[in-house]
Amino acid sequence: MTDAQNAHIEAALQILASLGLPRAQHNERSALCLLALLNLTPGKPWAKAENPLLGVTPIMHWARAHYDNDYAPNTRETVRRQTLHQFVEAGLILYNPDLPSRSVNSPKAVYQIEPAALALLRTFGTRKWRAHLSAYLAGRETLAARYAREREQHRIPVEIAPGQQITLSPGEHSTLIRAIIEDFAPRFAPGSVLVYVGDTGDKWAYFDAVRLAELGVEVDSHGKMPDVVLHDTARNWLLLVESVTSHGPVDGKRHTELAGLFAESTAGLVYVTAFPNRAAMGRYLSEIAWETEVWVADAPSHLIHFDGERFLGPYTAP
Repeated sequence: MTDAQNAHIEAALQILASLGLPRAQHNERSALCLLALLNLTPGKPWAKAENPLLGVTPIMHWARAHYDNDYAPNTRETVRRQTLHQFVEAGLILYNPDLPSRSVNSPKAVYQIEPAALALLRTFGTRKWRAHLSAYLAGRETLAARYAREREQHRIPVEIAPGQQITLSPGEHSTLIRAIIEDFAPRFAPGSVLVYVGDTGDKWAYFDAVRLAELGVEVDSHGKMPDVVLHDTARNWLLLVESVTSHGPVDGKRHTELAGLFAESTAGLVYVTAFPNRAAMGRYLSEIAWETEVWVADAPSHLIHFDGERFLGPYTAP
């Protein structure tokens, strides 16, 4: 690595420490992410820092092109979860400032340096740095809180019980999850109790582990849960609902996985795939497992049954 490359990396590490970022972000990975989001190539003065919109993969490509750091593709989640997430929480960078309602797992997701932070970093290495840093730090907590509130405004509210609400990350997936809870459940499992809801931003958005344990099922954080689990208490059924917008339909493989995960359930298991519309369903028709149900959000009063001896109900192993 050249002297110019090392100089910028060392400076970025000094900045991250000065800004109070946790020690877990005091590393070369985080330094390179900051430099990429400033488009600060080796030798370029801090006063010329920029504010491009960059996704995770472009950040990694930038680090390879300008700092000879060749991140493996499977480190993408490490960069996102262990650096960029903390930068966003600290108010140092913005997430999807061009379109805050963009889905969390969208391949078009981008990050950008926050304007006040950009103005501060352009003074690094000058006599103005210390005074500007003190002023920035004095107002950063308020700034971070404001951006957190703005992110919250774009989350999707879901009523999970009368007077009880959760919010999900923005995007098509969460819109379908809300439809499952608010439209599917009242029609086909009236009086059912919500047991679990997954979210693209937080896997365990809602989880009633006690109720599930009472039904004989215990899962850990590695269990690949369906998107929504409902307990139909009147019929003692567990409805395992997959949103096709996350990992696809309940096909043969997924049916086997879910059957294994809920093998100890004292409640009967009902497998459901939810689609936003019939056009989306058409793309997966050949994959849907037999003895499962299909629900389409734009025709909420209808249910499609894929063969079997009964309509909407659990099957027991022969």
